[in-house]
Amino acid sequence: MGRIRYFSTVLGELGEMLVFISPLTLLPLPVALIFREWEMLVPLALVPAAFFCSGFLLNYLPRKKEDVRFSAALCSVALVWLAFALISCIPFMLVLDISFTDALFESMAGWTGTAFSLLRGLDSLPESLLFWRTYMQWVGGLAVISLSLTLAFRSGLDTSPLFRAERRAERILPSVIANGKEIWAVYILLTVVSAGLIMVARVPLWDALNLALSGISTGGFIPRAGGILSYQNPFLEAVLIPVMIFGSTPFTLYYMTYRSRKVSFFSEEQVRLLFIFLIFGALIVIADLFFLAGLPIGESFRQGIFMTTSAISTTGFQNGNPHLYPAVTAVFLMMLIFIGGSSGSAAGGIRLSRIALGYRGIIWWFRRAFVRSRVLVPFKYEGRNIPVEVAEPELSKSMLVIILSVITVFIATMVVLQVHITSFGLTDIVFEVVSALSSSGMSTGYVNPSMPLLSKWVFIVVMWVGRLEIMPVIVLFMGLVRGRD
Repeated sequence: MGRIRYFSTVLGELGEMLVFISPLTLLPLPVALIFREWEMLVPLALVPAAFFCSGFLLNYLPRKKEDVRFSAALCSVALVWLAFALISCIPFMLVLDISFTDALFESMAGWTGTAFSLLRGLDSLPESLLFWRTYMQWVGGLAVISLSLTLAFRSGLDTSPLFRAERRAERILPSVIANGKEIWAVYILLTVVSAGLIMVARVPLWDALNLALSGISTGGFIPRAGGILSYQNPFLEAVLIPVMIFGSTPFTLYYMTYRSRKVSFFSEEQVRLLFIFLIFGALIVIADLFFLAGLPIGESFRQGIFMTTSAISTTGFQNGNPHLYPAVTAVFLMMLIFIGGSSGSAAGGIRLSRIALGYRGIIWWFRRAFVRSRVLVPFKYEGRNIPVEVAEPELSKSMLVIILSVITVFIATMVVLQVHITSFGLTDIVFEVVSALSSSGMSTGYVNPSMPLLSKWVFIVVMWVGRLEIMPVIVLFMGLVRGRD
């Protein structure tokens, strides 16, 4: 396949995704009508129009739909998140009159589910524009869940009996639709339930809806300046904890629980790991805040539990400032953010499934090191034996993603330090980069509208790369540089 033919296939796949997503981006228009924000109608209408027109044109590129390599599908996935962000920055540029870089930063943070923001004066912005920010995170979270399920079903470790799509099919969009349609209903239902829970905390309906969209997608955007603390509502913070857990738990489990009529959450190793990190992580953070930071015991519990949940779920909600925490506490929260939530959820990070797989792989390797070469040591995963020819490639892919994530953090940190002499320390900068890579957005304060232009672009790229778990972006650049025969 030549380079032109290869990328005509990639762009054709991209076009299908853009056309598919365009109707979903119409929802902010009724919001503008409800709030009588007439000046927002044209900027918001340009987004679905741009999605549809660009996708329609790309669909006319000559290609053979039945001849799609998996690498081409990955390239289209990398491009689609970039296209989402590029098109979605239109309202920010037209309404707020901000630079293209700041608008792209905001829309990339939206689609990747990252809580970073460069906007000033949120309380004075149109309600429909604030809704567009959180709605991007919600749709982006749904897309990530569907995509992760599609890619997981290509793995030899997958045991799910729920979805019957053809696993050999390379085209991403049909697989996403086939594998994710049952999950979409669960996602919507949990969003409604979350909004109801938040309203119990006496939060107005509109704020509750925005917080539910942001929380269940583990996005972290807040419709008020000052974030969660602006509500001055400890009960709201307590209610948001289960919402963040909902968003970072595998969505297949909700569906399986509904189908089997019994709770099977803790049969999943990822869920057990999630609660282990939550419980023991919160205890460590609480102890640090009480003994090292000198906070009162009640405030230590309030911040410790909330910030730990926000970190491991990569939601990015904050009721404290990590910049003011002891360095050891900030590093610990950074580790939780880097790990992230479960595969098959809206959370970011390297995912708990890779932690579980890596741990079992290390044990397996050491067990094989102490037996004779002819002795076959089985690799066990989720209670079953996995053939060596399946286990070794899966372990290698998981370790590769972890290694590439560490390298990405190192390179991004070095670039930021080279271009910006700042009062923020190394721990703060690394914290921000890890937060961007893991689609969290929990911040020490370094990310702000006044940071250098190059630093903004570094974070845009890191958010894009991190949400897609690096590999699709690498495949895209390899295709651009090397092409295909």
